[in-house]
Amino acid sequence: MNELLKGAVAGLIATVPMTLAMKAMHSQLPEEERYPLPPRLIVENAAERTGVEQELDEKDQFQLTIASHFAYGAATGALYNGALRLTNIQPTAVNGVMYGLGVWTLSYLGFLPAVGLLSPATEHPARRNALMIASHVVWGATLGAATRRLN
Repeated sequence: MNELLKGAVAGLIATVPMTLAMKAMHSQLPEEERYPLPPRLIVENAAERTGVEQELDEKDQFQLTIASHFAYGAATGALYNGALRLTNIQPTAVNGVMYGLGVWTLSYLGFLPAVGLLSPATEHPARRNALMIASHVVWGATLGAATRRLN
């Protein structure tokens, strides 16, 4: 299996426990902080920006949220394994966590705000940021372990 594909599969696998962790932690937030999580907000904002929000019902938005969340996990997983192969570094849970934290940082403080799909993490409550950071730790650890296994 090619390196990018292995990373994409590992990224998909890692998105499962990440999503479960996000859901569990979201339910523990104070009620005023339980507004939709970033994957859903991103879909809502993208639909609004493209003018298709009226055409999407709840089922469509849910399906787009799941599809885009897992696609992003797969794409960033592919980049992880590709980068490790180029640098001759073995995947581990530890460097997976570091990578997951980097993905959170670049996504939530850089890319997503820059393209107007999500307000920067600095504008969200600390508990929600902690939830998303912890979720990316789960994703990264699983990504590293799954990639190692697939390689």
